[in-house]
Amino acid sequence: MEFGIFILMQQRGYHQTSAQVLNCAVEQTVLADQCGWDTAWYAEHHFSNYGLGASPLMMIAHMAALTKRIRLGSGVCILPMYSPARLLSEIGFADTLSNGRLDLGIGSGYQKFEFDRFGVDIAAAPAIFHEFLDVLQLGLKEKAFSYDGKHLKLPLTSISMRPVQRPTPPIWITSANPQTQARAIREGHNLFVTALLNGEQRLHEIRDQLAGVAAGEGKSIDDCRVALLRCAYASDNQAEIDSYLDSARYSRRISEALKFRRAQSDDGFMVNEEASPNDQSFEQMRANLPVGSVDQVVERMVRELRILKPKHVAIQTQIGDFDHKTMLRQIELWGSRIIPAIRRELGLAAPSIAA
Repeated sequence: MEFGIFILMQQRGYHQTSAQVLNCAVEQTVLADQCGWDTAWYAEHHFSNYGLGASPLMMIAHMAALTKRIRLGSGVCILPMYSPARLLSEIGFADTLSNGRLDLGIGSGYQKFEFDRFGVDIAAAPAIFHEFLDVLQLGLKEKAFSYDGKHLKLPLTSISMRPVQRPTPPIWITSANPQTQARAIREGHNLFVTALLNGEQRLHEIRDQLAGVAAGEGKSIDDCRVALLRCAYASDNQAEIDSYLDSARYSRRISEALKFRRAQSDDGFMVNEEASPNDQSFEQMRANLPVGSVDQVVERMVRELRILKPKHVAIQTQIGDFDHKTMLRQIELWGSRIIPAIRRELGLAAPSIAA
């Protein structure tokens, strides 16, 4: 069982500067490395305060020099917004600079205004994603390759900077689409899923869907690597928990506004926070999420992990404008007490970082 931090690099308002947001992400990663976390994940977003991490691979290259053992993941690279040849070269650089610590998370994206500014039709994103995955696998495995697809075309091409990990760095695919999940399972890739702010019933639904998709491919989902993205927070201070829940709800509000194309902004960058039809009260969120005392969080996490049976859990540590110093203490608490306790309850040993 692996544990990671997941960093959105959100800027909830101009009381935070972009430099402060970036520096918080760096400090959280360095501490997670020191405290025994397995992976640090960096989201990719553009042109709004929802996420300032425009280049996960650039962040990974930077953090490779500041950390020693933690794996570093893109969570995720939005493939339709990239040039395939350039992305392949950057993957090789990031994996080499990190000495083989890269986890390559990829997805097709969902924010139309991002696609508009990259000149890409979001309606074509799923098809582009699948062609891009073809190209990634060719480019990472073959010394020279060509590709002739509907959306992507490359003449005979050789990527100069090769990844350290062979045949490829671990590839993680984030998608709720059963066809995309089936391809990931069929080709031996890993899956990233989220229950958002929902509770155990949603985890049962995700498990059932994944099990059905895997069975359709003649496989068991238990033989696949699945990662769960989760909001979770341990404290005996209720105000501290509520502050974390407030940031989690804020993050979900902005994400929904962008996904469903109802986001409003007064200056073209800072997305206005508005109540969502899917808003939950703090009471509902406390019932749904692993939040509370250390013992309560451990108990709840163990229960959830027994439902979904993922191989990896990524905890959201940088959301909204949650206090950075308080989050550093939380990262340390998980490393020293919560993660070891969860592993003990599940009868699991800490994984080898090389895995």
